[in-house]
Amino acid sequence: MENKPGWRAISYILGYQIVQRIATLGMMGNLMVYLLQFFNLGQVAAANVLAIVAGASNLIAVIGACVADAYLGKFKTIAISSFGVLVGMVILTLTALPQLHPPSCISTEHCVPPTSFQLGFLILGNGLLALGTGAMGPCAIPFAFDQFDSTCSDGRKGMSRFFNWYFTSLTVIQLNSLTAVVYLENKSWILSFGMLTLLMLFSIIILFVGASVYVYIPPEGSIFSGIAQVFVAAYKKRHLKIPVIEDELLYYDPPVDAKTLLKMPSTQQLTCLNKAALIGDNELDARGSVKNPWRLCSIQQVEEVKCLIKMLPIWASGILCLIPVIQQGTFPVSQALKMDRHLGANFTLPPATYNVVSLVTVIIFLPCFDLFLQPALAKVTKNEEGLTSLQKIVIGDICSVLTMLCAGFVEWRRRGVAISHGAPDGVAPMSAMWLAPQFVFLGFCEILTVVGHTQFYSTESPENMKSIGNSLQYLVMAFSIYVGTLVVNVVNKVTRKHGGIDWLNDDINAGRLDYYYFLLAGFAAINLVYILLCVKCHHYKVVINNNRFE
Repeated sequence: MENKPGWRAISYILGYQIVQRIATLGMMGNLMVYLLQFFNLGQVAAANVLAIVAGASNLIAVIGACVADAYLGKFKTIAISSFGVLVGMVILTLTALPQLHPPSCISTEHCVPPTSFQLGFLILGNGLLALGTGAMGPCAIPFAFDQFDSTCSDGRKGMSRFFNWYFTSLTVIQLNSLTAVVYLENKSWILSFGMLTLLMLFSIIILFVGASVYVYIPPEGSIFSGIAQVFVAAYKKRHLKIPVIEDELLYYDPPVDAKTLLKMPSTQQLTCLNKAALIGDNELDARGSVKNPWRLCSIQQVEEVKCLIKMLPIWASGILCLIPVIQQGTFPVSQALKMDRHLGANFTLPPATYNVVSLVTVIIFLPCFDLFLQPALAKVTKNEEGLTSLQKIVIGDICSVLTMLCAGFVEWRRRGVAISHGAPDGVAPMSAMWLAPQFVFLGFCEILTVVGHTQFYSTESPENMKSIGNSLQYLVMAFSIYVGTLVVNVVNKVTRKHGGIDWLNDDINAGRLDYYYFLLAGFAAINLVYILLCVKCHHYKVVINNNRFE
């Protein structure tokens, strides 16, 4: 076993991650306000731009993971992506120059929209930033884990310790991005963007300084061909009948290789795929090996594909559930802009800062869950983790419903106060801290849903498909973003028909943002019924380890 550098390499990787996250999250954390107030985009247009960028980032994460595993390796993928992010941040910094953005609005009736060139330049910068952060995302933790020897106790403890440090630092950075960085951006966009770009350059320098220390695991090739072979072989044998009396000799079930620690027995779910492992005439050579892998697959291959298929219904449940999470930086910001944001007599909080409440919820809840709730729940549920991954997903969906209901009632109240007081600028004499309860529920939703899905993919994915399984989390975020964007545009178009004022009007006092929130609460409630049915029908993965079923 080769000697792994452990924390000697991790110090560079963690340093790179921390500085890189400060730069990228700081740049992206206040873009809604930048688009609304600096680029003169409407509320729906700004939300669409952010949704497209965020969706592309999550979609490219899946592609980035596959490219890293099959061709480039993790380090090269991270390095190339980092330079892409740097170029994107330089372009976004340049958009703060007077020539590359529209002039400030004199009033709401005299706002000059950005030119096609200005908007295209902005989208180019956002696109490079999104693609770069998306591609490096799924490679960061696996590359760090490569630096530890997982066969010894010290190595496994080091991996666990890094994992804790990584997510702790990420939460603190998010908190910093929504407070100090946002405050600086509201003072000077070009200064703050320039400083963040320099930080990104510094993070790349840190990454390459440790290049001589890192352990590099070469790419092993894509496993998608193995997945495709199961479907092709099953289709070619679609006319065959599954034997009434199961006989193991009828199926191709060779011993698994030394790298595969857990063997999967044949199951009776999705039996149509079992045909791919039925041994036909002249399909094995004299040594018992497969002549054509596109006609005959092993039971292990078939069961691995079944695992991926059985995860899809649970995966789909996250799409509607996560819409409140991905829209927390859009419409709540518009609400905060029309509320009293004073903290004391002379200090005004930036509108994006109220997202901090969800982060504080995460920071407080996670330690409490680990120290107090999990041991108590473990005694009740007889599960060492307290709650299973599917139970966390269900509770997360309940929190999603509560988030939207709370947001709807607060917006209903805010709009009523604003209209009754007739403030000329439309700002309701109502504290923006009324937004805090919906962000508390949002924090619980994010913890339970994201952690539940991540845990589910990790435990239910086949052993050699962990990267694909974990990339489903990025994919569900992308779909959630695009479905959320579709809902926004459909609601905007339908409610505007026949000359009416649309629910998502740029003037939220004239619109009915509260109705939109209640609509999302209804979707989340329907999704809750769906996920309960999925949980009831789901069959957990079965494996054999040391001749025992688990």
